[in-house]
Amino acid sequence: MSAVVDKPKAKRKSGTPKPKYSKDQYLSWYELMLRIRRLEERALLAYSQQKVRGFCHVYIGQEAVAAGIESAIRPQDAIVTAYRQHGTALGRGIASREILAELYGKATGANKGKGGSMHFFSAAHRYFGGNGIVGAQIPIGTGIAFAEKYKGTDNLCVTMFGDGAARQGALHESFNMAMAWKIPVLYICENNGYAMGTSVGRTSNVPDIYKLGLGYDMPSEAVDGMNPESVHEAITKAAAHIRAGKGPYFLEIKTYRYKGHSVSDPAKYRTKDELNEYRAMDPTKTTEQKLLDFGFVTEEELQAIKDMIKNEVEEATKFAEESPFPDASELYTHNYSQKDYPFIMD
Repeated sequence: MSAVVDKPKAKRKSGTPKPKYSKDQYLSWYELMLRIRRLEERALLAYSQQKVRGFCHVYIGQEAVAAGIESAIRPQDAIVTAYRQHGTALGRGIASREILAELYGKATGANKGKGGSMHFFSAAHRYFGGNGIVGAQIPIGTGIAFAEKYKGTDNLCVTMFGDGAARQGALHESFNMAMAWKIPVLYICENNGYAMGTSVGRTSNVPDIYKLGLGYDMPSEAVDGMNPESVHEAITKAAAHIRAGKGPYFLEIKTYRYKGHSVSDPAKYRTKDELNEYRAMDPTKTTEQKLLDFGFVTEEELQAIKDMIKNEVEEATKFAEESPFPDASELYTHNYSQKDYPFIMD
């Protein structure tokens, strides 16, 4: 008869500060960030194998932004963003298999293979893209938020854009309208330091992008985007302000992408020292260490999470590869409402 061996129990590391949030919250952040990381790594591999075509902008390094947003807002709140958006879509709840199938251009994808990497959309998840035109989502998000105000809800619209898009004139038009009409919109600039290959410092005399909101008397702050706690706290504060009917809020979330602007960018404009500095802040690694230090999990339990996500990505890859391409008859579907434009199908 074999002896029963107890599994090791998680223990808090001596000298570790008391955690600010619950075990479930840290696990939720960790699992989402790791899921984003692994799915994006698979997307890069698939692109190198020519299974993903067109443009592909991965979220590797910026995962804490998506994690902190989702824990601080409600499912009925809307999100609109730009084309580096696979991670945001995962955060909204769109399934890994649907995301990867969309990248493959398959009929089982989130948008039936018609949107690809840059144009995700899911009304059911209150996710409105995924927009390919730089800065175009800023007035779109403002309009979505205005619709919520018009309907009398206390929902808000998170409107995300990059540091490059912050130079678009549409931002200023939207900021002015949002403040004048007290529109419930949360503007978020994901400042990863580079607009394509050009650093923020070379594109503007105002490198602190959050200051752009101050000219409209809009509450505006800079946020550390390399850990989910600070993102969560900033968005919780901003959301409370907006839901109280006080109008928009602007957060510049300072983050970093470990890969190039897109798959075609070797990112040689950055120094190795800069990259290593930010790699030391990797949100997946730092949150993993906190889980261990707080005594929330054991190494075995962490490995189980990693294995679960690995298996999920493997299953999603198999699903995407075995799914069919859209039929040619689908070319004109989902472009316009047939109710409003019946002649489209004549």
